[in-house]
Amino acid sequence: MEIIDIIKESFVYPSNDLAKLAIYIAFTFVSTILVFLGILLLGMGLTQSAIYAVIGIILFIGAIVVAFILSGYLISIVKSGINHDENLPEFQWKENLITGVKYLVVNIVYFIIPAIIVLIVGGITNLFGLSADVFSKIATSSVNASANTTAVASNIVPQSTMMSLWTAIAITGIVAAILFLIFLFIETMAESRLANTDSLGDALNIPEAFKDIGRIGWGKVIAVVFLIFIIIAIINSVISGLNYYIPGISIISIVVTPYLTFFASRATGLLYSDIA
Repeated sequence: MEIIDIIKESFVYPSNDLAKLAIYIAFTFVSTILVFLGILLLGMGLTQSAIYAVIGIILFIGAIVVAFILSGYLISIVKSGINHDENLPEFQWKENLITGVKYLVVNIVYFIIPAIIVLIVGGITNLFGLSADVFSKIATSSVNASANTTAVASNIVPQSTMMSLWTAIAITGIVAAILFLIFLFIETMAESRLANTDSLGDALNIPEAFKDIGRIGWGKVIAVVFLIFIIIAIINSVISGLNYYIPGISIISIVVTPYLTFFASRATGLLYSDIA
């Protein structure tokens, strides 16, 4: 499919079955309530009976289960895009739960790898040692607590140390931005591979996921992913802007956010359908 066709079809897709969208919204609300009650009861457990803490933990577990189901359902939407199914998939609670757990593993792996590399770069540039040295000097100084932090740093910390710190921050930051951006695209392919095969092994095959981008076309993958982010950002910005003039209108995000999530998942599936 052409890029514009992917975006147009995906944006309309959630409206094909508003009942399933409503179910997803309802379960999102349930998960939020469970988390809120869990926090409340855990707090009561610290000051009152331990039974409250136990109930709070149970509610947290319930919220996690619901979150896994919702996450797994999004993967099934990706699959619907790969298969070009016009209808939204049915909720399959057990299968969605299992897939949601798999998807969590995928996210953890694809986050940990760039994070570890960034930590290594931070170590090579001595970012952590320099940061600790600077903050230690500032914390142990006898300057006025209300003084400007930048001024404090310039008076206490040698300029060469500050220059080294800013250089380390810049290098590490640039590497981090590049790595996380690359892994964002690879993770998108991994998400699609999980939806297409239901295999955690296929989803975690990083070299093949990387090659999938080339098979589809780097330009097309980058264009679709960025268009998804831009559309979501614009809609959220419009809602925030309207909320300034019409207080409370941001509550429509309860519906808009899941709608946009369906849109993004569908577009991901349609994008991957080129090579599935």
